[in-house]
Amino acid sequence: MGTQKVMVLHAFVLSVLLFRGCGCAIQDGMLYPRDTETRETKDLSGVWNFRADKSRNRNAGFEEQWFKQSLFRSGGVIDMPVPSSYNDITQDKSLRDFVGWVWYDREFYPPYSWQNLKQRVVLRFQSAHYYTIVWLNGEEIMEHDGGHLPFEIEVTDNLVYGQSNRITAAVNNTLTPHTLPPGTIEYKTNTDKYPAGYFVQDLQMDFFNYAGIHRAVKLYTTPRVYIDDITVISDISASTGLVNYNIKVGGDVDGNDVICQVDLLDKDGKTVSSKKGLQDQLSVSKAHFWWPYTMSNDSAYLYTLKVSISSGGSSDLYRLPVGIRTVKTTNTQILINDKPFYCHGVAKHEDSDFRGKGVDLPLIAKDFNLLKWLGANCFRTSHYPYADEIMDMADRHGIVVIDECPGVGITHLENFSNKSLTHHLEVMEELVRRDKNRPSVIMWSVANEPASEFPQARHYFKSVISHTKQLDPTRPVTFVFNGGMDIERIFDEATEFCDVICLNSYYGWYSDTGHTEVIQLQLEYNLRQWFKKRNKPIIQTEYGAGSIAGIHLNPDMAFSEDYQVEVLQEHFKIFDKLRKEFLVGEMVWNFADFMTAQGTNRVVGNRKGVFTRQRQPKMAAYILREHYLSIINSTSQHSRQ
Repeated sequence: MGTQKVMVLHAFVLSVLLFRGCGCAIQDGMLYPRDTETRETKDLSGVWNFRADKSRNRNAGFEEQWFKQSLFRSGGVIDMPVPSSYNDITQDKSLRDFVGWVWYDREFYPPYSWQNLKQRVVLRFQSAHYYTIVWLNGEEIMEHDGGHLPFEIEVTDNLVYGQSNRITAAVNNTLTPHTLPPGTIEYKTNTDKYPAGYFVQDLQMDFFNYAGIHRAVKLYTTPRVYIDDITVISDISASTGLVNYNIKVGGDVDGNDVICQVDLLDKDGKTVSSKKGLQDQLSVSKAHFWWPYTMSNDSAYLYTLKVSISSGGSSDLYRLPVGIRTVKTTNTQILINDKPFYCHGVAKHEDSDFRGKGVDLPLIAKDFNLLKWLGANCFRTSHYPYADEIMDMADRHGIVVIDECPGVGITHLENFSNKSLTHHLEVMEELVRRDKNRPSVIMWSVANEPASEFPQARHYFKSVISHTKQLDPTRPVTFVFNGGMDIERIFDEATEFCDVICLNSYYGWYSDTGHTEVIQLQLEYNLRQWFKKRNKPIIQTEYGAGSIAGIHLNPDMAFSEDYQVEVLQEHFKIFDKLRKEFLVGEMVWNFADFMTAQGTNRVVGNRKGVFTRQRQPKMAAYILREHYLSIINSTSQHSRQ
């Protein structure tokens, strides 16, 4: 018997997808938890107890009901920081590569001052990868299918005041044909070569499958009648800024009985426009518009939308940062505030040493300083939604974002099934709900390098893109296409539904390796043919070459820093030429080196970064900075009010 790839899932994988009769995460509005006069937050991040279920079927935790008591009573536990990826925290190779259920718990005291107040208490996980089930004091309260996005549930009646409460979370990182990203479990059935029951997780994406509770866990309060959701759409009329708002109220209330006051505050806290009602338009004369970053415009202008409601003796208040700007496309341009915008930026990964995808505030601040040092004005959240803290920084600093869902690796026929499509639509709903009000987000990307040549891709991506446009008609929608090296041999069923064509190609790296002299010819031909094919603006969303920091060769060769520089410089010549026509962006792959699964084509991860994983510059970073500064200097600066 040899190896066998099966789509029938092992018991521990099946258990991921079974509903266990618990409450599912709230699916209405999920405003980011903020302290206000009527709301309070308690951060439960810190060191939690942790245990991986290394039983053969990965199901011992459920069979033995580890959630019924403190986790340490089930067996040995270790300290695990939350947020973090558990993979790189210890020296245990088996935990680094673990696939299946891992368990967390921690005890906490809810603030005693919350007990007698007429309010709701909500438990929120900012992100856990991939499938999560949560218990509070041994009672199952919610589950969530998917990583990278928040989920929450009201726990007002579950908390016990005056004594310790316990949160338990079971998280499973198994990727199946219907997750995003998808994957398969491969069973090694030859017992002469592998132990009985041996399996591996096959990945369909080229980055490490970091797992765990990646972002903060919080408790927060709201009044019983509360602001459930806010939707803001801005517009511009000459020098006047328009802010259209729609407020959704939650709780046991008749909407007609709600009194709503909405004020728009400038940076100094001064009210510049006010209205009453749950839905209306605010108008600001001589408005400060939100503009993308330039070297002379170090931070973007954000107003604050102050929303106050009251009903039946209950009141709530929430403050939402708001940027006034518009986004439009023509067949050759992206327009921000009716001015042409050219994206000179990077593709990134939310990846750091030791914490994996765990939120790391010093690293986030460092990355934005490096972006501005480069002269970059945009990035793509390749290939999954990034943390709220990263998006907040983009809003504040004027860094434009192409917001991408985890739809990477959709390359097998089963990934286009109705089951996969249903999940994909749900993920886009969660992403749009979270980021719809962010001025930095100018475009949604629904996938990266899917197999859009399959006939099934036409219905699939038409459905996903149409659904996303229904959720948010104000932004263009795209997916990132594997641009190929020979357009005559490309079969594509889906890019016609995109508003902007985003292309990945690696001339001089994956084709004609070592031959930088052919890059200009091949790149220009490919881009021109794509514009002829779709007559839409194009962004080169990936290009580049790998390099090992410190390796220098003259003449240059692949994997030397010198070769990476030459590959980039050959691309720059065509980008500069086509920027005057239909090219609206260039994004080097990658901002920094990042971890991947082990393989002979990767040297301790992907080395295409212009910075190392420790954020030290390679030669390519200096060349890229010089190129981006030349773009800034040659582009007439937009007037800002």
